[in-house]
Amino acid sequence: MKRVLLKAVDTIGCTVIGLSASYLALAMGAGLLELRRQRAALRVQGDAAYGRPHLGRRDRHHLYVLVPCLDEESVISTTVTGLLGPRTTVVVIDDGSDDGTGEAAERAGARARADGSEGEVAVLRREPPDARQGKGEALNHGIRLVRERVAARGQDPAGAIVCVMDADGRLSDGALRHVLPLFDDLRVGGVQLGVRIRNRRGNFLTWFQDYQFWAMAAVTQFGRNLTSTVSLGGNGQFTRLSALDALGERPWSQSLTEDLDLAISLAVRGWRLRTTAHASVDQQGVSDLRRLIRQRTRWYQGHMTAIRRMREIWRAPRMRHLAALEMFAYLLVPWVLDLPWSLLFQYCLIWFVRSPNVLVLHGRRADAVNATRLKWPANLTAWYLLTFAPALVTSWAYLRRDRDVGVARALLLGHSFVVMNYMSFLCAWRALFRMVRGQTGWTKTTREAEGAVAVAA
Repeated sequence: MKRVLLKAVDTIGCTVIGLSASYLALAMGAGLLELRRQRAALRVQGDAAYGRPHLGRRDRHHLYVLVPCLDEESVISTTVTGLLGPRTTVVVIDDGSDDGTGEAAERAGARARADGSEGEVAVLRREPPDARQGKGEALNHGIRLVRERVAARGQDPAGAIVCVMDADGRLSDGALRHVLPLFDDLRVGGVQLGVRIRNRRGNFLTWFQDYQFWAMAAVTQFGRNLTSTVSLGGNGQFTRLSALDALGERPWSQSLTEDLDLAISLAVRGWRLRTTAHASVDQQGVSDLRRLIRQRTRWYQGHMTAIRRMREIWRAPRMRHLAALEMFAYLLVPWVLDLPWSLLFQYCLIWFVRSPNVLVLHGRRADAVNATRLKWPANLTAWYLLTFAPALVTSWAYLRRDRDVGVARALLLGHSFVVMNYMSFLCAWRALFRMVRGQTGWTKTTREAEGAVAVAA
């Protein structure tokens, strides 16, 4: 019985390892191929500056930017100033802030107009009990104003683009020149940009978040261009107003990851979701472990809850089979890879250390002495390659994307990825326990005050 049980665990472990390696290899490989198709190098975003997204813009689309805010007085002014430009309306949704978020946004808009900036700033104030009901509810409140403005101006909803930005977000210079023309294809319903961590040099945690976003998530998102199932991320997220209108009066759900839920809703209706290697968005990373665990637990819970939409994806008549398969695999990641691997990783480590080597020489088994002598080096080498090799591939991508990272830091972050997996394991299990207990409420992740951000000349 024990042997059967161990064999079953071995089989499950090999399956999970194989699925994990295959998923990462396919995603990274597809991302690198997409970069070549877009005639972009990994370094193109590493050299990006932020704060002037309208540079070189020649499109005729009308841009409406929704910025949901809760106690963001310390960062909102810079965000508003950087977003204003031609044919642009910035809608700041003050979701019941206790500080002067709304007033700071209004002052920033007034200063920008006095300096000759184009565009409009509108501040919406939500009051209790409607306020603080989640980001999705704040966005649904803001989209009503967008629809009113579009109707009053006689604009075509298919040519009106809605951008969602975090209160600390900044688009890269010239970003709109690359993003908005993607909507010339009327099949495109959404575009998501890769994320850069602005305060990455603060400490190890902020560096690691930049490594995850910049070297892993962004490159794999490029690969999802091939299936047009790029996951929307809630910051640097662009959607066509007519696509949002097709989802009803309230396009955003109350999900803890309303951005992922929106991506699914658009994809099952046949809209294509894209990204570009020539633009990105930067934001503030979380600098202490407690807040980072709380944030990632929320992300895991939202991702894991989205599993309920599997049947909807498979039955979507307007969704291509390859797109449905890719999105299906993406939603399975925390259930099939993260949770099982959190247990199997420990088992595999013990197995590699304790299991005997079996060497075959000229068709015969090596003697026990040779097997014992070679056991540790061979097993540790195999364990190292299986454990660290995938992360080291992403370290190479990180090093190629940013000339300031350096070989030593890239290798350190690649090796630390395995250690930081324990944080992911913890967050996945915390999310599962919250789901079992029916907990869906959340406390917003607070941001830190920043000094004035210089805009490159």
